[in-house]
Parts: sequence; structure tokens; C-alpha cells
Amino acid sequence: MPKLNAKRQITLPADQCRLAGIEPGDECLSFVSDGRITIVRQEPGSAWGCLAHLEGDPTVSDEASRQDAIERKQGQST
Repeated sequence: MPKLNAKRQITLPADQCRLAGIEPGDECLSFVSDGRITIVRQEPGSAWGCLAHLEGDPTVSDEASRQDAIERKQGQST
């Protein structure tokens, strides 16, 4: 099991990196929700920053936003 070092760094297992498509030097994003950290590789060429001028609603969790998007999408397909 990976451990956090004094600099708050963690070494990810190589097999998990392979499965996630994460290579040395890749930029990753991390998110915290319900006490869990999720790490994702930033996609090359993504539009990161193009919505930086917008402010999110801190009262809405990522999970609530995701669930709302799912429900809206399901409502469109019926």
C-alpha cells in the first residue's frame, strides 16, 4: 500500500498507472469528495482553463452536480 511521505507525496503503483494510462511527466488533477481523493490524468489538448472566469457554487458537491447531469440526460432520452 502506498504511503504519504513528509512532503505529502505518494508513489502510485505502476500497474494502476498503466491501467489509468498515466505516464511519467503527465499532468494529473485531483479532486476530493466525501473524504476520498480521485486522481485523473489531464487529457492533452483539453480546454482546461477556458471556463476559469466562471465561479462554481460551493454549496453543490461534485456528486450532486454529476447526478443532476445524469438525470437531465436520462430525461432527454425518454
